[in-house]
Amino acid sequence: MALSLHFRSAKLVAMTLAKVGNPVREEPLRTSKKLCRFRDEEADLLTHCFLKSFRALELHQLHHHSALEQNELFAAATAIFEDNDALLEQGAAIARHLHAKSHHPNIKSGDLCIALIDDVGVGGAKVQALSLVKSESRVPFLQISERDGDLVLTTEQGIYPDKIDKGCFILNHGRGDGYSVYLFDKGGGNTQFWVRDFVGAKPVANDDYLTRRFSELCVAFAQRGLPETTPAEERMEVADRAMGYLKEADEFDLDEFEEKALAQPERIAQFKAFKIDYEEERGEPVQEKFPVSKKEAEKAGKRLKSRMKLDVGVELKFSSGFIHQAAHFLERGHDEEKGMEFLKIYFRKEE
Repeated sequence: MALSLHFRSAKLVAMTLAKVGNPVREEPLRTSKKLCRFRDEEADLLTHCFLKSFRALELHQLHHHSALEQNELFAAATAIFEDNDALLEQGAAIARHLHAKSHHPNIKSGDLCIALIDDVGVGGAKVQALSLVKSESRVPFLQISERDGDLVLTTEQGIYPDKIDKGCFILNHGRGDGYSVYLFDKGGGNTQFWVRDFVGAKPVANDDYLTRRFSELCVAFAQRGLPETTPAEERMEVADRAMGYLKEADEFDLDEFEEKALAQPERIAQFKAFKIDYEEERGEPVQEKFPVSKKEAEKAGKRLKSRMKLDVGVELKFSSGFIHQAAHFLERGHDEEKGMEFLKIYFRKEE
């Protein structure tokens, strides 16, 4: 089950800062010499800024291939949660760790803010948390101020909360399993240095995660696992039948899924072959039995792209009801004179 998380009573306590360059480009690391503390009204505003990006994210845990205590963020977070006065020292250690991991030439320098947050709601309890955010771009803004009895317009460069590039939110919850952690990386990229190398986190394999991952496999199969000659409407139907199974089933069973959603022996064989390649590509197996998350099954159905884009600038959108009956309402053909494919759609009335 997903973790019940809320920020209604959360409040920023203190913050430490760093400027983290890329060592490959010989860019330096600078860390704060003292903690930043704020007035109540400032703290309220900053709390919102440093938490808003962590809503509705996938739950992760810190881990390490040898021992959890060897994970640098786990060690730093534990020290801070046990003694809040360690924030400045441990914040500098986190910044040094990030600087050491920023050795890929594509990694941008940026501003790192590490905030200690009180009273984050987890279920019925309130816990402390650490919010780590990295901004890799400074946004220009205008400010009107008074100077020598007149108004002047000045420009400044600063961090825009909605444009924060990377974040890591560590809750003082589930310590023995690597804490409860939420992450985002809007920049993405191929290095995966934020999630894998810097944070050292892995997703929690709960029913939400397993349902989401299997729905992604099904959509990928419909898009890439069928023969190239498979019509778009048939691909949509395959994905739609898979989403339909997830919505109806309480417990996922791979054998039952293949029988009900795929049905045809040829289609089942294609799916089995694609699943093997997909698991190797992702580096993790797809579970064959798990409780279905109805919330994630609904989301998967809504994300399903039931569209057909044609090279003449036309895009068609199909409902799931049409997809199931496409064989009755849609015809494909080839016009020899024009040398082009065509679609013919039958309907009773325009709505």
